[in-house]
Amino acid sequence: MSKAPERSAGPRYTLDRITAVPALVGDASDFLVIAGLAGTAKDMAAMTKDGANYYGLAGAMGAAVSMGLGLALARPDKKVLVATGDGELLMNIGALATASVLNPPNLRILCVDNGHYGETGYQKSHTCLGVDLEQMAIGAGIKSTCSIEKEVDLAKGAKMLRESNGTCFVLLRVKPTDGPKFKRALDPAAKRVQFRLGTLGEV
Repeated sequence: MSKAPERSAGPRYTLDRITAVPALVGDASDFLVIAGLAGTAKDMAAMTKDGANYYGLAGAMGAAVSMGLGLALARPDKKVLVATGDGELLMNIGALATASVLNPPNLRILCVDNGHYGETGYQKSHTCLGVDLEQMAIGAGIKSTCSIEKEVDLAKGAKMLRESNGTCFVLLRVKPTDGPKFKRALDPAAKRVQFRLGTLGEV
């Protein structure tokens, strides 16, 4: 039997996602939510009660920002929140460049960075080894960015997610601990129908 990878938290990872993500997002019903894999999918499913304003990806690693960008362009009247993890975002980091160039004013990107690939067994990701995703977002041209490492910074990140007039990027660094114990629906066809009706305001 192979030994499970050790979860090593560097000095940057001090916040607990279970309390930090809700503190940043606030009332999730104010957004149409696209969530990436593993931890962020559970974070947002728990906050939305897996409701009609939430769509979590299952297996489509790297697609969260692209999907959220398309939704923001299609529904300029709604705030769109992409909640993704460091591993999922690294899979398609170029999507940040497209989001920057198109710059929809209603797109918010929250990256919950725990320095590990939670979906596949908590192997170290590149961010645990020095890669800075906020700097990559800045390099892509996103004008409003911030990194949240301490509890005192949460209010600044929450304000950016709520008030930015343009695509924004908030990097939340958290300890490599598990997300909320929430059993989300994993029927993609049913969730697609539910989410479509939710975006149209029919549920």
